[in-house]
Amino acid sequence: MQLPRLNELLTRFPQHRIAVLGDFFLDKYLEVSPELAEPSLETGRVAHQVMAIRRYPGAAGTVVNNLAALGAGRLHAIGAVGDDGEAFDLCQGLNRIGCSTDGLLRCPELMTPTYLKPHDQHVAGLAGEHSRYDTKNRVPTPQAIVDRVAQELERVLPQVDALLVMDQVEIADCGVVTSTLRNRVAELAKQFSKVIFWADSRRYIRSFRNTMIKANQFEAVHRLNPAVGEEISQDELRRLIPALRTEMGAPVFVTCGDRGILVSDPDVTLVPGVKVTGPIDPTGAGDSASAGAVMSLCSGATPAEAALVANLVASITVQQLGTTGSATPDQVRAALAVWQNQQAAAK
Repeated sequence: MQLPRLNELLTRFPQHRIAVLGDFFLDKYLEVSPELAEPSLETGRVAHQVMAIRRYPGAAGTVVNNLAALGAGRLHAIGAVGDDGEAFDLCQGLNRIGCSTDGLLRCPELMTPTYLKPHDQHVAGLAGEHSRYDTKNRVPTPQAIVDRVAQELERVLPQVDALLVMDQVEIADCGVVTSTLRNRVAELAKQFSKVIFWADSRRYIRSFRNTMIKANQFEAVHRLNPAVGEEISQDELRRLIPALRTEMGAPVFVTCGDRGILVSDPDVTLVPGVKVTGPIDPTGAGDSASAGAVMSLCSGATPAEAALVANLVASITVQQLGTTGSATPDQVRAALAVWQNQQAAAK
């Protein structure tokens, strides 16, 4: 890809109307000052002192944040959260970046999923994080709520160019994207053939149909608990991805870290990634890649072009330490120049 083609795609980004369906979490960072720690008078245990609090939309909200940073014209959040303070903070964060939360149901029977992340304010990145506290709903989502979410989805689909389904919760049917809702999405993908349907799932990616999917290398081969540093060989992926493409009935994007993205449409093509030096924080990299790919597809990109933009966006966000980063169009242009130089040097 050359810069004029990238600019052609980027200039269309503000025209796009995107809906994000799925599990919206609140990412809540507590900036802790270790030198101010003191014993609790009641228990004698350490009372960590919080100096600042940072709140961001997380999980599906991370994708929304990336879409907004890339310049999407209109954004819709569809899902279900609690009726609590965390939901207020989450909706406030989404509204701040121009995302409608009319389709984000407030349900008293749910807790708003929250990742509470205490962090040493003097240590950048993942190294500074303390043990995390997760709030998740661990019982099946009531069918009445799933039905209401499906109604919101059907209301919004005629208004958008693309739908991203972000299936974050790993416990079966305990998130927004239940088996029932996946089946409904598959039906709607046939009905709304002009809308781009894209899905990302931590555990159930093979349960989608008629929908483009983004899977990492382990999800693509259904390896749920890879060892640290493990990789799936490109030969193995090339052998297995065509069958996955047939199952989905739509193009498949498989992320392989800094090696890049394998695209099957239906032939398998490797789109090389950007080599990044220095410390990185991969939190949210897959979400940022999804945002870049879908915005590009809406702009008329081929799947391979969309995968390259996804690589460029992810290379920017992984360099933002201690947060789920985002990328602007100008940063994407700069990343293309880096990628071009790396490809020229590799020849």
